[in-house]
Amino acid sequence: MTTIIDGKQVAASVIEAVKAAAAGLEAETGKKTGLAVVIVGDDPASHTYVGAKSRMAKECGFNSIQHTLSVETTQEELASLVRALNEDPSVNGILVQLPLPKHLKSDPIIQSILPEKDVDGLHIANAGKLATGDLETGLISCTPAGAMLFVRQTHGDDLSGLNAVVVGRSNLFGKPMAQLLLNANATVTIAHSRTKDLPSVCRNADILVAAVGRPEMVKANWVKPGATVIDVGINRIPAPERGEGRTRLVGDVAFAECAKVASVISPVPGGVGPMTIAMLMANTVIAAYRAAGKVAPRF
Repeated sequence: MTTIIDGKQVAASVIEAVKAAAAGLEAETGKKTGLAVVIVGDDPASHTYVGAKSRMAKECGFNSIQHTLSVETTQEELASLVRALNEDPSVNGILVQLPLPKHLKSDPIIQSILPEKDVDGLHIANAGKLATGDLETGLISCTPAGAMLFVRQTHGDDLSGLNAVVVGRSNLFGKPMAQLLLNANATVTIAHSRTKDLPSVCRNADILVAAVGRPEMVKANWVKPGATVIDVGINRIPAPERGEGRTRLVGDVAFAECAKVASVISPVPGGVGPMTIAMLMANTVIAAYRAAGKVAPRF
């Protein structure tokens, strides 16, 4: 019987732990955890994401600050806001919603956030800490951290003797995911569009993580019987059965057929997606504990 991971349920348990941690820190030190979210322009999808993050921060008992800037905002104006948030001791986490409008360069902005406030885990210092195995003082990118929680719940903290394959090598997900698996003692292969005979590489995986952005690319005959399959893809495809012009969300894994082969599988939607915001909240409360000189909780 295949286990289908309920990402909403796992995310809810993380949020409960975050609420307890934030309340505990406030009771002990009088300090409220603070998250500042910055959005530039009027992209509807970005506003939806930011609204969800701000609401969740309030639900967790954080001081939730949202800066909504006009599409005409200059690079220097945005950089100046980030500098002010860096210097504000009441702000533990800073998140600049991507993508930024085309005239703005996102990388200098992300790299200007203090690493200890970089709750998206995108600063090069945090990437470097993860790459060198320092999971104690850095902040880990939220989506890989959420996917890794699924892996740990299935296999425990020590993945010694297990083969893991990550399909995708992006800085946002593929590389940090591979580092997390490596830190847990898995034998890790990073596969990608240039990999020779990708299906046979995937068939060797006890843990298969797909993050390439190609709808239902991973087929049942790519999956080792009994493997754990984590699907990170979010793709919108036509769904004529729902009516003309309608679409539906699918992952990078052909879920229906792969679920018959895998022992554990995450669906899309409802798998890794809900974990991203949950791990963002976890990173923010971790940052708040560290700023207060306290031992941070683990999630």
